[in-house]
Amino acid sequence: MAHCPLVAVVDDDDSVRESLSGLFRSVGFKARGFGSAAALLQSEDLPKIDCLILDVRMPGMGGLELQQRLVASQLDVPVIFMTAHDDARTRSQALSGGAAGYLIKPFSEEALLDAVRGALGST
Repeated sequence: MAHCPLVAVVDDDDSVRESLSGLFRSVGFKARGFGSAAALLQSEDLPKIDCLILDVRMPGMGGLELQQRLVASQLDVPVIFMTAHDDARTRSQALSGGAAGYLIKPFSEEALLDAVRGALGST
């Protein structure tokens, strides 16, 4: 049986987490939502995640700091950032830190799915 990828969405906005998780499930992925970076880091699912969707700005630990922690812990999971507050410095930090994608809200469902499929190595 083929592996069903687990996509995790980390965003402090409940509606974003729920809608994106629903989108991923509708195309055959497993999905899990987390309301904060800390919740993700404490999750038993962390080592099972195949792709991570991160909001750049969140209360507490933001997406860039979470990305740095994941890299430091040698957890090799593709990260796609999403933000409503784009700026060149943040985008540069995310991409130079190894992000597989960087999407500016609002983005289309297809743009997100294309980014995830690309990060997973499938089209």
